[in-house]
Amino acid sequence: MAINTLNHVKKKPFYQSLPWIGPAIVVIALFVLWPAIEMFTTSFRYVNQAGQIRGWTGISNYQTLFTNSDLPGVLLRTGVWVIGVVLISVLISLPLAQMLHQKFVGRRIVRYCLIVPWAASVVMTAISWRWMLDSYYGIFNRIAQDLGFINQPYAWLGSPNIAFGWLMLVAVFVSVPFTTYVIIAGLSTIPEEILEAAKVDGANDWKRYWEIIFPLLRPALLIGIVINLINVFNSFPVIWAITQGGPGSSTDTTTTMAYKIAFKTSDIGQSASLATLNFLIILVFIGLFLRVNSRNAQKNK
Repeated sequence: MAINTLNHVKKKPFYQSLPWIGPAIVVIALFVLWPAIEMFTTSFRYVNQAGQIRGWTGISNYQTLFTNSDLPGVLLRTGVWVIGVVLISVLISLPLAQMLHQKFVGRRIVRYCLIVPWAASVVMTAISWRWMLDSYYGIFNRIAQDLGFINQPYAWLGSPNIAFGWLMLVAVFVSVPFTTYVIIAGLSTIPEEILEAAKVDGANDWKRYWEIIFPLLRPALLIGIVINLINVFNSFPVIWAITQGGPGSSTDTTTTMAYKIAFKTSDIGQSASLATLNFLIILVFIGLFLRVNSRNAQKNK
């Protein structure tokens, strides 16, 4: 009877819901769709140094981009940057979230302290790390000299590989709190009855984690990984505030490279083509997330 009643309920016209969803549609159109369309069209235009559009150039901006000698190294570095930061953040966050999920004295205070690096300004955090790594005034040089590890101040940001390693460390420092909280949220949804039943059946802590907790954490873990992939891929403040992609372009990613092309070489068209490439990569990440999420939803039915 209830099913028949529901089948006879008339669906309201779409326009009646516009007062509620209309503002969201307008915001998305103004701040997401329009800039994306402008970015895409600009990648096929010639824009002079004064910012004036001088006509269409076809695919010449993309040809210039793909012949840029710095692009292969930047793409490789971006892949290492994204995969490395996200993987290390997840590996640290898994045990950290498990620890903070337990009940102990002062747990709330510890959780509040953990969220500070993520809640604070990324630029402020990056500048603080840059000062700590300074060759003359940095605290890392002072500690290393006091402990006898080095005899004189060391330029931590002077070597490309070492500088890039420090950048990844700072990015992990910023990413871990968010990933940890997402995993904590996932842990809070796991019923205690299942864990107690497994304990009664003789499963030790390690077996309960890998066979019960970890599989149930996959949806939350997937969300944390995908959002981190997007954030880390688009990360600009950490790199720019500490090294500005230097020495030279040795610590550039595609994001900082696009900025340099636009504002240092004044090639707006080539910068827009690289930004379009970045946008397409982000769409791939989102597509993979939606596909995996739909598969998980089908399995849970």
